[in-house]
Amino acid sequence: MPQISPLVAGDPTELGSFRLSGRVGEGGQGIVYLGVNDKGERAAIKLLHVKFSGDTIARSRFARELKAAQRVASFCTARVMEADLDGDTPYIASEYIDGRPLREVVETDGPLTGTVLDRLAIGTATALTAIHHASIVHRDFKPDNVLIAADGPRVVDFGIARIIDSTGTITSRAIGTPAYMAPEQIAGDDIGPFTDVFSWGATIAFAATGKVAFEGKSIATVLNRILNHEVDVGMLHEPLRGVVREALAKSPAERPSADQILLRLLGQSSAAGASTAVLSRGVQVASEDTTPFIRVSARSITEQPGHKGSVVPSSQTGASPVPSPQTGASAVPSAQTGASAAPQGRTAATGAAPQDLQNTAGPHTGGQHTSGSHPGGQHTGGRAMTAPSGPHGPTAPPEGGGAPYPMPEPVPPARRRRAKVWVALATAIVLIAAAAVALVLNGSLANLTFLRGSGPAEETPEPTPTFSTVADKVAQTGKIVIGVKGDLPGVALKNGDDFQGFDIEIAQRIATELGARDTTLVQVGRFDRADALSEGRVDLVVATYSIDRSETQFAGPYYLAHQDLLVRAGDGIDEIGDLKGKRICAPNSPSVGAVQDRVKVVPVTASDYAACMNMLRSGKVDAVPGDDLILAGFAARENMRYKILGAKLTNERYGVGIRRGDVRTCQAVEAVIADFYARGYIQQLLTRYFEKVDFDAELKVPAMETC
Repeated sequence: MPQISPLVAGDPTELGSFRLSGRVGEGGQGIVYLGVNDKGERAAIKLLHVKFSGDTIARSRFARELKAAQRVASFCTARVMEADLDGDTPYIASEYIDGRPLREVVETDGPLTGTVLDRLAIGTATALTAIHHASIVHRDFKPDNVLIAADGPRVVDFGIARIIDSTGTITSRAIGTPAYMAPEQIAGDDIGPFTDVFSWGATIAFAATGKVAFEGKSIATVLNRILNHEVDVGMLHEPLRGVVREALAKSPAERPSADQILLRLLGQSSAAGASTAVLSRGVQVASEDTTPFIRVSARSITEQPGHKGSVVPSSQTGASPVPSPQTGASAVPSAQTGASAAPQGRTAATGAAPQDLQNTAGPHTGGQHTSGSHPGGQHTGGRAMTAPSGPHGPTAPPEGGGAPYPMPEPVPPARRRRAKVWVALATAIVLIAAAAVALVLNGSLANLTFLRGSGPAEETPEPTPTFSTVADKVAQTGKIVIGVKGDLPGVALKNGDDFQGFDIEIAQRIATELGARDTTLVQVGRFDRADALSEGRVDLVVATYSIDRSETQFAGPYYLAHQDLLVRAGDGIDEIGDLKGKRICAPNSPSVGAVQDRVKVVPVTASDYAACMNMLRSGKVDAVPGDDLILAGFAARENMRYKILGAKLTNERYGVGIRRGDVRTCQAVEAVIADFYARGYIQQLLTRYFEKVDFDAELKVPAMETC
């Protein structure tokens, strides 16, 4: 664990919303402190050295680091929680990762093997995929920048990360740690995501062997080995062996992308890029304990329903276990939104405890790399690939070629027939006993219709299935119900049976990324949405629902709105002080009081925002106070030009409402939201719905709630 040293004279005691309690470390740019905020969240806060605070070049580097970190969705990385680069004490507060550097773990405890090594590879590949999806090249991926925390590996330190330009490359300079640099960095050629892939391969090789892949007594020796030496990866098991070998190719063109690495390690087809669902699966696999996991099939993680904590055997699916194109591992249902590959303490396929499989803890492989797919299984050369057969049916071969462990033994037909006879006999006895009791009580056989065979048989209704999390429900049924508003133009407006607007597209995209194939939108009112969640009438609520301290749990926020003012463009009102003595519309909204606290105005009562817009259009009022996103929605459908003043009187953090305690769904939704910002999706929606309004929208990832 990081050694936290006490604060010294001259150290600040507070930075932003964080109280500082110690020093984590010190580098060339600044000092890193440990801080905690009022919510109890810990952060590693990097404070730029005082000697650099007036240095514009140092500040620009610091700003570049922040920009890089903020663009990356927090899949196996440390998320940015807060930052201030404009004040006298520029700082960046990132999520504090309580873990040891991979280098220290390997040097102290020895090389990693089996499932532990698999989870490291998958977690770091997930992080690199998220980094590259944000058009960032890390440029210094190495064991020191991989922290092994309780919830899996995290990739940190974007100090020299660079944003990729439109050509997809960066002009190289020899920046990085020599032993983990790629050949193109040494040669001064253009670098890109492929450069990080090479460093990833060298890092995994170090973790597996305990030796630096390109070691030498001098930098010249190290660089020569990088350019000319082939790394022996024979100790690795497949598919990791093949992936690392390709990642260490001298030519960038021959290396797989981070997406392809992640997909292959998860047993997925690498023909397409990794979706948010795949990234979520990578996080889940990496964060679990050392219980052996089974790779999913090449079918989409979001398409195949499954049950939390279990693997559906072939007898339930109607198909034999089919090796994936990359790994040969049995096909199992998705765990992207809540189902884990094997429950803690036992393996799903055999019911054996982990210690019973200690020699087979790694991924079970046995097939060549193939391509193509078929609804009934993967094919190669026209011949269906099937799992090896054992005395009781299909078996999964363990790593290293040892004896295969059996799948659950099928019940022989004769035993099944005998069981049916005994069940029928027992049922008859129970019915006769019930008839005798009824005869004694009623003195008649009139009510014993089941003995006469008359009257319809009474069917027992099937119980409504219950799910511990929304993620489980989506994984097993493909269905989700989301509560939305329906009376806000541009935000969430119902038109007949359809909904449209900013919130609606957010809700539908979240549903899709969680794996839903059937999304139902239900209109909920302001005073009904909490009950709709708690009673299970809706699974999520996306309805300009401001995060509060109620019984509702929130994921997000998905957008940071503000109480502000809408004015006519060109009226000469540019700041809140310009409204002194002017008339403002006064609907039933706390924003009216917020304005009156700042400037003396004349309120004009109105029933709702539609009435306020009529007043503003006709000149009866000079401004309409309210939530800036809602105001922009009303103004965007007008022919006249309007603008949001930009006063930002208060913050309105719009969150996704979830039933309290559903941590797994909360984490999945927050990962999706972070990806929205990283990919520019939020900016696209804001432009689509509010382009006609002069609106200074928030485009930075909001600080997320703790799930």
